[in-house]
Amino acid sequence: MKVLVATEKPFAKVAVDGIREVLEGAGYELALLEKYTDKAQLLEAVADADALIIRSDQVDAEVLDAAKALKIVVRAGAGYDNIDLEAATAHKVVAMNTPGQNSNAVAELALGLMVYAVRNLYNGTSGTELKGKKLGIHAFGNVGRNVARIAQGFGMDVYAYDAYCPDEAMIAANVKPVHSAEELYKTCDIVSLHIPATAETKNSINHDLVGLMPKGGILVNTARKEVIDEDGLIALMQERADLKYMTDIMPVADAKFRTLFEGRYFATPKKMGAQTAEANINAGIAAAKQIVDFIQNGNTRFQVN
Repeated sequence: MKVLVATEKPFAKVAVDGIREVLEGAGYELALLEKYTDKAQLLEAVADADALIIRSDQVDAEVLDAAKALKIVVRAGAGYDNIDLEAATAHKVVAMNTPGQNSNAVAELALGLMVYAVRNLYNGTSGTELKGKKLGIHAFGNVGRNVARIAQGFGMDVYAYDAYCPDEAMIAANVKPVHSAEELYKTCDIVSLHIPATAETKNSINHDLVGLMPKGGILVNTARKEVIDEDGLIALMQERADLKYMTDIMPVADAKFRTLFEGRYFATPKKMGAQTAEANINAGIAAAKQIVDFIQNGNTRFQVN
């Protein structure tokens, strides 16, 4: 059984060591393709792999065509829009993610962006505090729950909207449930996005929705670029000089945002939410364990296709 770890952005050595320990302990062979610069290298490496671990690497129909022996691909992380799920299903390949492993890292970054925003991007002027502000969490999954936990430590008043999460789960976490996105944005000083990029959510964070936020509103995005209607948000921020946008996913229109909204906009140079040593290790080892569990026991708990 050969497991290929194909990572254009490699795992930390300690993570690779942990992955190796899990796989070799199960009697599997580990192959590494790190810092590759051409898709052809991936196509060649995956040709005889039974299982594949990736990070932000693209697994499309061409990769799946080349991977004749492939049974499972695991994205080490929560998001999996870099895997062509329809193609995986057509090739009878199980696709999985590793939910929860990066959650605390992303949540800490979200709070860091909030502090950066209320302190005016550390420009030397007087800002405000997070304590007492109303925080809206848009999607109450693994990351959203960690955001709530940390925000409560700041003394924030936490609300959440998630059509798929029962009120009881939010109430148990000392979070106030609301029952529409409109209510969340209308209520909260800061909204933190944790929704996936789906047909339903793409471009859903738009002019009218964000425009419901109270004066001084701050939108924080550590989710996905595609959920933002960039043209709509630009138009709104031109109309309302009080709004700020902090994102961990650089928009397509980054240059325009920077030019128009100096002091009210910040984007990390690359997606950094999961870029911690701890998350790197956790997600990689979880991926290896899920492969072993799938091959040996048929466990498909984290299957996404």
